[in-house]
Amino acid sequence: MLRTAARTLSRRVFRQTLRDFCEKVPRNLRVSEAISGAGLGKNVQIQGWVRSVRAQKANLFVDVNDGSCLQSLQIVASPEYNDPQLTFGSAVEICGVLKKSLHPKQPVELEAEHIHVVGECNPLDFPFKIKERHKLEYIRQFPHLRGRTNAFSSLLRIRSEAAWAVHSFFKENGFVQIHTPIITSNDCEGAGELFQIEASCPQNSEDDNFFSVPAYLTVSGQLHLEVMAGSFSRVYTFGPTFRAENSQSRRHLAEFFMVEAELAFTRSIEDLTKVMEDMFRRTTEHVLDRCPQDVDLFHKHVTPGHRDAVETMLKDKFHVVTYSEAINILKQSSQAFAFPTNWGCDLQTEHEKYLVKHCGMRPLFVVDYPYQLKPFYSRDNQDSPLHTAAAVDLLVPGVGELCGGSLREERLDLLKARLEEVGLEDTYSWYLDLRRFGSVPHGGFGMGFERYLQCILGVDNIKDVIPFPRFAYSCLL
Repeated sequence: MLRTAARTLSRRVFRQTLRDFCEKVPRNLRVSEAISGAGLGKNVQIQGWVRSVRAQKANLFVDVNDGSCLQSLQIVASPEYNDPQLTFGSAVEICGVLKKSLHPKQPVELEAEHIHVVGECNPLDFPFKIKERHKLEYIRQFPHLRGRTNAFSSLLRIRSEAAWAVHSFFKENGFVQIHTPIITSNDCEGAGELFQIEASCPQNSEDDNFFSVPAYLTVSGQLHLEVMAGSFSRVYTFGPTFRAENSQSRRHLAEFFMVEAELAFTRSIEDLTKVMEDMFRRTTEHVLDRCPQDVDLFHKHVTPGHRDAVETMLKDKFHVVTYSEAINILKQSSQAFAFPTNWGCDLQTEHEKYLVKHCGMRPLFVVDYPYQLKPFYSRDNQDSPLHTAAAVDLLVPGVGELCGGSLREERLDLLKARLEEVGLEDTYSWYLDLRRFGSVPHGGFGMGFERYLQCILGVDNIKDVIPFPRFAYSCLL
């Protein structure tokens, strides 16, 4: 009996000792967790970067952020912790007790018991200055450091949530994700704007290709998705794509991300436009709901007033006009365009932006383009006298074209004739096989992810919505 009682007592002592030890060991929290009150009243540790230091007679105030949210956590410490190395931009580990704050603008604060400067930062050399709101053009010069700024850290959190929302949308709607290749032997767009891949150390002679055929960085995963749409009725991909465009415009990059989807057993453009519109709405609503502070930072300080534009875009169902109707709208306009507006011409950015403005600054679908303007895979509407393709573009305010898609030509004879016309029958013999073995009506589209971010945030330059922009004559890092 005595031995049993002793064992029971020792277990209780051990458990109490363990609890006491755990109470003393600081719990590692992210700033977002601390601000939400997750460790209130507990001994916690915060790791991050100093956003500001304010030394007073009675207290030292330090704001620390770790990138988990826009708001920084205020640290209250004794003046004895005012270390010369504790400066704006320095990396720190801080332990203390998380308590409720008396200040109305912050729910909690950390009473520091230990401050350790992990990495020093000389504020005189640091390109970003405390309490200064730098423009996006300025911070773009420092791709290795711009994640430390409020604006760009907000952008990256928004980008992360938007990407998650896109994947979630497709998952909930029965799409299977396909990892399409980055290295490819085809030019899906047919524009010839390709980066060719060559081995830095040729294996044999200079005439040999590493892959036995010329290989390129992909411009689109569409053709590979079409392959998979012959086995799965709904597929999508989300990954990097590349265009060798010698462009310095605000809408183009040499490397960017594309969201692409393909639907089998699809017979109308309306099937595609519904998915495009639903994806846009669901993703945007998710971002507005999950990143309110980050979005507000852009809409208040970077692109003032853009929140109203986003709400207008989400208010009503997207407009739909045919290409012919769009040309008539442009012809009746009093605006002088730099590019022609005759039937058969391709719509330029100036045309796209005017059409969106004409429709009340709401997203606009333009359908049924001239057949000769679209790639070989676009379905022939076989209408007369206007020869059009079952193609669609989604135009949005501030950006112009956001999505492009079409029904695909599933009729073997028509597809074969088109490939012969453009001299690609041998190159795409495998593509013809897709029409020989269980072909079905199908269609798909692609959306430029960076342009989407430009659209909802109102950012003028596409280089400011991607972590590491690649464009002609620039490949920093």
